Amino acid sequence: MQQLPSRAHRLLVSVAMLCAMQSATAGKDEGASFAVKMLTPETAMVAAQAALQQCRNAGYQVSVAVVDRFGITQVLVRDRFAGAHTVEFASQKAWTAASFKMATTLLAQQTQAGMPMSGIRNNGHVMAAGGGQPIEAGGALLGGIGVSGAPGCDADDNCALAGLRSIADTLEF
Repeated sequence: MQQLPSRAHRLLVSVAMLCAMQSATAGKDEGASFAVKMLTPETAMVAAQAALQQCRNAGYQVSVAVVDRFGITQVLVRDRFAGAHTVEFASQKAWTAASFKMATTLLAQQTQAGMPMSGIRNNGHVMAAGGGQPIEAGGALLGGIGVSGAPGCDADDNCALAGLRSIADTLEF
């Protein structure tokens, strides 16, 4: 006849199992939630206005979009004579920069036909053309800025970078 384990034996086994579970999760975040850093709407507006002004100073009529880290539009501004298509393109560039955490100029290079990441271009929301920049601070993604309407992607990029420079001192690093 088999004896049932004593209370002390059951307690010892329970403690051993608890220790094993704790060591298995050691170093892992055990919380049920997490915190993220977000741009304030005011900061997003400053970046958009600076990008718009840079393009205006160069004689370009553009649209500028700033999205949060999740790709949701925070600010969208279109200059008076910017083409209708620039609204969508600026938004897509900002979304793409935030989504892939890289400048859209770099993504354009890495997704050329025949490249391993070329399939990314099949997503209708991806804009693999210059003018989108991720907004990062302290190792955290905060969002993205996208500019469309200047003559060429380099000019769009310059305006987006002006937007980033305008908020660099206010971001926590």
